[in-house]
Amino acid sequence: MSNLNSSYRHSTPQIPSNSVNSGSSAGVCMMNTKWRDEQHPSFINFIASFLSANSFRLNFVPIAPDCIFNCGGLSVAFIFVTNWDCQNCEPIFSRVKKLKGQFANLYVVVSLPTKEQNDSFVHSYFKYGMELGKPTFVPVQDLEMGFEKIVKIAHSRGTCKRQDVLSKLKAERKQSVQGMDNFLRVVTSIPGIDNHDANALNQAIGSIEAIAKASKEYILENTDLSADNAETVTKFFRDPKFYLGPKIN
Repeated sequence: MSNLNSSYRHSTPQIPSNSVNSGSSAGVCMMNTKWRDEQHPSFINFIASFLSANSFRLNFVPIAPDCIFNCGGLSVAFIFVTNWDCQNCEPIFSRVKKLKGQFANLYVVVSLPTKEQNDSFVHSYFKYGMELGKPTFVPVQDLEMGFEKIVKIAHSRGTCKRQDVLSKLKAERKQSVQGMDNFLRVVTSIPGIDNHDANALNQAIGSIEAIAKASKEYILENTDLSADNAETVTKFFRDPKFYLGPKIN
């Protein structure tokens, strides 16, 4: 098992409450069973308590990274090096190179409590040809800080993803509203057709193109338009005397 280089905190830090919905899960942490078995039980207890306090579920599964977080519809993978071996760091970088091709969102957190380990990491980082940010390495001074960093990174990435989705939904809704406004402007420009008739045509038939192709009989069968209005609609799109006459305001 890895040697513990710091005493675990008595209190469990939390992500700010305004960023986690009360009573709901913030996400899921899937942890590599092999990595778990290599850690001190006290550290695993800290992890479990920290995740629980921040509304994350914890599952132990045989996965390639050390842990994968699913937050806000986004998966973020982590390699967590808890015992940096200055004499044998090549396997770590080989693993990083392998996993960065498999996971789009990969971070490498490395615990470096001593100056010797930090110097070794910096030297090895360039020795093994790592590119800045591909993936992102996060050096930390102790194990607890490392796992807290992991959770904060996963949570912030998930929050950004969720906000991006909400922004897209708002944009799509705005576009839909604008499209409906344009639809109403066109259809209500037909003589005798009001908003109620236009909405009925939209719900029963659909687009302006579909309405233009619909017969009088089809309109009467599928909407509550009067026979006169149904005939006006069909003539509007097919008779130049009609579609060249009305103007859109």
